[in-house]
Formats: sequence, C-alpha cells, structure tokens
Amino acid sequence: MTRFVGFRADAGIRDLVAEAARNALLDAGSSLSAIDLGVAAYESDHFNRQMSLGHVLAETVGLTGKPTVRVEGGGATGALAIQTAVTAIQAGSARAVLVFGGETNGRSVDRATATEILALSADFEWEMPLFGTFAAPYALMITEHMRRYGTTAEQFAEIAVKNRRIALHNPDAHKGMSITVGEVRGSAPLADPYRLFDASLLSDGAAAVLLATRDWAQAHSPTFRDRPPVAIAGTAAVTDHPRLSDRPEEMFPHFAAKRLAARQAYRMAGIDHPSEQIDLAEVYDSFSGAELQAYEDLGFCPVGEGGQAAGEGRFDLDGLIPVNTSGGLLGRGSAVGATGIAQAVEVVRQLRGEVEGERAVSDPRIGVTDTHAGVGALAVVNVFERLA
Repeated sequence: MTRFVGFRADAGIRDLVAEAARNALLDAGSSLSAIDLGVAAYESDHFNRQMSLGHVLAETVGLTGKPTVRVEGGGATGALAIQTAVTAIQAGSARAVLVFGGETNGRSVDRATATEILALSADFEWEMPLFGTFAAPYALMITEHMRRYGTTAEQFAEIAVKNRRIALHNPDAHKGMSITVGEVRGSAPLADPYRLFDASLLSDGAAAVLLATRDWAQAHSPTFRDRPPVAIAGTAAVTDHPRLSDRPEEMFPHFAAKRLAARQAYRMAGIDHPSEQIDLAEVYDSFSGAELQAYEDLGFCPVGEGGQAAGEGRFDLDGLIPVNTSGGLLGRGSAVGATGIAQAVEVVRQLRGEVEGERAVSDPRIGVTDTHAGVGALAVVNVFERLA
C-alpha cells in the first residue's frame, strides 16, 4: 500500500494505484504476465475526477489485454473487491487476481464539495435531504445505544484516543495523535454526541493485494515458499435497508447486516466462538462509536457491553482482541476505495509476523476485516487465516 496522507500534491489516483500494485507484485515476486484478472476498487468518479476509471487504472497498472472488473460498494468497496476476486478464483475463471484500489478524497476538492459528494452515498431522495451529512444518522444510532445500554460519550471517545495513539507507530498512517478523552469531547461538535475527533480522516492513498490459488502461488511466487501462507478462510457480504426509518426498532442501534455477514463468514471459516478464536481485527471506525457497535455485532463481546469494553481497553493492543492495529480510519485514515484492501494488508502482515514494535500481535493465526457502506446498508466481513 501507499502511505495514506491528507493530500498528495505530487501524485494522482493513477500514480497511487500504480505504486500500490507494484508493491504487491514485488511482495509476491511475481510478474503481471501471469495475472488473469484485475479488480479495480474506487468509490467516486468525482473525487478522482475521471469517469470509467477502472480500465484507465488497468492500463496504468499494466493489465491491458486482461479483463478488469470495477467494484463499488461505498466504504466497503475494497473489501467487496477482495470478495469479487475470491469468487472469480472459486468459479475457476481465474487463478490469480490483482485487486487494486484507491481514492483521492483528502483535499482534492474543497470541504463543502467533499461533504456533498459523500452525502450522495445516502439515499438521495429520502435521506440526504433530511440528514445532509452522514454524521447525523450515525449520531442517532449511537444515541439510541446510549439510551438503551447506558453507553457514554467518554467510552467511545476512548476508541478515538486508542486508534490515534496506535497510528503514531504506523509509518503508513495519515495522522497519529496523542490526545485525551477530554480533548476528544472538547473538539468541535459535528452531530451530538459526536465531536470532530470522533470522526475518521479522509485521505489520499491506494492499496493492492494479489490473490491466487495455492498451485499458482507455488509456481509463480518465489516468496510464497519462504513465509507462512495466508488464506481467505471466509467472506460474506450482506445488505440492510439503506434508510434508518425502515429498520426494525430492536436493531436500530446495531448494524444488522454486519451481524449477519459476520455469522456467514465465521461459518465458512469454522469459527464458532469469535471472541476466543479471532486474534486481531481491522474494524470500520468511520466514527468512534461505530467501532464500539462493531464489537457487539462481530461477536467480540455481548450486545450492550461495547461501551464497557471500550472503557476497559478490552480491544486495545494488549487486550482480548487487538482491534485496529493500523490505527483504523481514525488514525491510519480512509482512502475509501483502498480502505478494505489496506485492512487486508495490515491483517496479512500481522499474520505473517512482519509488523514490528508495539503494534505487533503475538503469534496471530486468524484475523478479520470489517467494512460497511452508508450507515451499514452494506457490510462485508473477510476472514484471513495463517496456515502454517
């Protein structure tokens, strides 16, 4: 992956994706000539200022003459692209797939324009006129979580503190920070109870991964034989009603699609007790409270205990399950089309034992990535397993 930054004045989306794809091929020791399929992941033609960007990126990467599929799923775009590659391999239509994604949604446009573009990801006819931005519906969900379970703003502020602290130790992160709960609560208001430091960062960046069958890897990847192989053990994508008003009352403070996607992916991976079997997770923390809600919906803790778990640091680096060892969207940042792929890069590096320092997880075998689009209208959960 590239480093995620606020603005790459020296590089456009093509440059970023080319850099990430080159890194992935160098990591595998493989050449483009052996790749069967490209999957391009990006959310917005507007941020990237290019229509039909998929085949443009394919040429930039060097896949001219090979089929390329463009995938878009809001914040879940990158993870959905990985699932698309898995499907192609399982179907036998490809043995090796290069997944590449990126976005220039840092400061490529002014703040007002960026806010409007992002709001277009909501239901344009029924939700955007009411909420204006995504902060409002996220705030409604966490407010109901607070009312129902006694969750406090200070508890999810602990997540903002955690992820930005961890990002200080990630050289690829957009902006690590040493902040306190008080500083989070004292930052500028967005939509009550969320404050500015509760919200994720918009970044310029790209990421890429190479997925292949074991036979292909043994034949075409010299580095495959030199380190522990990592497999995708489970994957699932589930949708929910895009509009909060259409969702069942009992699920209002929860991500129902995420809960179901996790169950399906876990079943495929043979995970019966996620809190005991999962060693690390990269979770979609678009807002600090969204990570807290994900603790419950991914089965890391009982429903209603997310706030208590956050307050206790149960999912910090030294906790039960280290969550967002990259710094998450709050610290590493979010280049939307690359986000789910960057999560996979972090998890695979951890499973291979390639992460050093205090971010390193001790001898992990199973890692999970979690992303969603909109306010949980689409959720994608991918499970990775070290096989040796």
